[in-house]
Amino acid sequence: MAELTFLGHAMFRISEEGKETLLFDPFVSGNPLNPLKLEEISADYILVSHGHFDHLGDAYKIAENSGATIISTAEIAGQAGEKGLNNHAQHIGGRHHFSFGSVKLTLAFHGAGVPGGHACGFVVDYYGKKIYFAGDTGLFGDLKLIGELDALDYALLPIGDNFTMGIDDAVIAASFLQAKTVIPYHYNTWPLIEADPHEFKRKVEEKTGSKCLILPPGGAHKL
Repeated sequence: MAELTFLGHAMFRISEEGKETLLFDPFVSGNPLNPLKLEEISADYILVSHGHFDHLGDAYKIAENSGATIISTAEIAGQAGEKGLNNHAQHIGGRHHFSFGSVKLTLAFHGAGVPGGHACGFVVDYYGKKIYFAGDTGLFGDLKLIGELDALDYALLPIGDNFTMGIDDAVIAASFLQAKTVIPYHYNTWPLIEADPHEFKRKVEEKTGSKCLILPPGGAHKL
């Protein structure tokens, strides 16, 4: 059975024995919440939502060590290619099919972190499970479309405020997306983004039809 593991801040891993491992926004070095050492982390595919240090993180180093393919916007994939790394470029609204399923890039309202780029999120179909990873984003109305176009099993949402949605906006996002289960991230890494995930859980389950699952760093959930 596939497993989703939270590795602190905005880093997630999806894996299943004998199948491809996907890694999202691998901020390893300097991440106070990450329970693993850089040399312990490998992947087949690395999904990068934008170029800020706490999301692009160690993607290039992990790709170099493991031979992973970086999936991201054309700008970040281009940088990876210039470093001789395996990469697959997409852009907002585009879906591509891979051996595990598919990846669609979605809009995210946030800085790109690279010249001429755009931040993004991802809708991933991993062997029939639909997972939306929002990246760093503020609240925007077209989140409704993401939920309408793909029946989501999971929505991974930032709640730390200041740089992204805070709790109340993320609850509205959850109501738009209508995923079966919502999982918060991008909180409590530093004092500036302190947030109470239990408050988020309570509000999500009071105000939406979704369940909310809180994963501690290193915590895993069977999909």
